[in-house]
Amino acid sequence: MSDHRPSNRPGSRYHIAVLLMSLVLAIAPAAGAADDREQRDLVDQSRMTLTNFLADSNMSWFREHIKDAKGLFIVPQFLKAALFYGGAGGSGVFVARDEKTGVWSEPAFFTMGAASFGFQFGAQVSEVVLLVLTQRGVDSLLLGNFKLGADGSVAVGPVGAGVSGATTPNLSADLLSFVRAKGLFAGISLEGAALISRDEWSRDYYGKAVTPTDIVIRREVTNPHSQSLREAIVQATDGK
Repeated sequence: MSDHRPSNRPGSRYHIAVLLMSLVLAIAPAAGAADDREQRDLVDQSRMTLTNFLADSNMSWFREHIKDAKGLFIVPQFLKAALFYGGAGGSGVFVARDEKTGVWSEPAFFTMGAASFGFQFGAQVSEVVLLVLTQRGVDSLLLGNFKLGADGSVAVGPVGAGVSGATTPNLSADLLSFVRAKGLFAGISLEGAALISRDEWSRDYYGKAVTPTDIVIRREVTNPHSQSLREAIVQATDGK
């Protein structure tokens, strides 16, 4: 009798992960060279996601400690679906604080994707914010191809109405993940997720070819449209 169980060989998992990332990039509407509407929408949605987190009664620890972050990675819509094998993905923005001036950078555009294995069924749309706590975490993201748990440690941030500043998560981690979600999944793990820079989106948004380092560290480009996002971050981190 032939065995029809799904293969667990590493090669099979690799191909699923590749297909997942291709799907994430395919479902995101393509922006033309002179059309940055999708990027502008993502920046606006990122600001709304940050506002949602700050207003959520379950995110008291997040509100109290966002000031300690060296960077933020925001994904307004992280889509997850599964039928035995699962996949998740979404577009996001990365911003970082200048260590000397304290000024927050313009956003660099990324895609986050992950594949999961084992029995599962359901669908979920989540909002995701990663607090980047260490310089190693910032530097790894600037490479433009970053894997959570491999290129930088990630821990789940404390969530709950009763959580306060006295609750101490793994602060030795490079990043803390916070997720707001409704769906059939009870939770979501970001371990193993890949963060890949979308340089073509950054090019369309800023009008020239730039890397995450050009945007976040060298500060070579600006776009007035991002001001509302950066002001929201300043208000959340500095109380201004």
